[in-house]
Amino acid sequence: MARLEQETLASPAALARYAAEAAADALATDIQVLDLHEYTPFFDLFVICTADNTRQLRALSLRVVEALREAGAELRRSEGEPESGWIVLDYGTVLVHLFTPEQRQYYRLEERWSHAPKVLVIQ
Repeated sequence: MARLEQETLASPAALARYAAEAAADALATDIQVLDLHEYTPFFDLFVICTADNTRQLRALSLRVVEALREAGAELRRSEGEPESGWIVLDYGTVLVHLFTPEQRQYYRLEERWSHAPKVLVIQ
């Protein structure tokens, strides 16, 4: 994964791209970045990805948090546990959603925000 300069991560788009790359490095699948800045005042981008099972979900969460911390991004808070099948990492303007396949299918965030442009897709 390419290293970004710390000041570059001040951009929500760069932070989201870096989170997506970290997730891909941790073997997440169906990674999508949605641009929501025109639809909500609370955040700019969603990063949505899938882990095969709860064990991989735990590892994925740890890897993304570690990669972003090393790059200088501050995790505001984390919600959810691997056993629930959904973990949300809050980086202020960027929310990273990590799902098991069953929870991703159940919540269907891409469908709920289907009007939002996809700025990055990593299969």
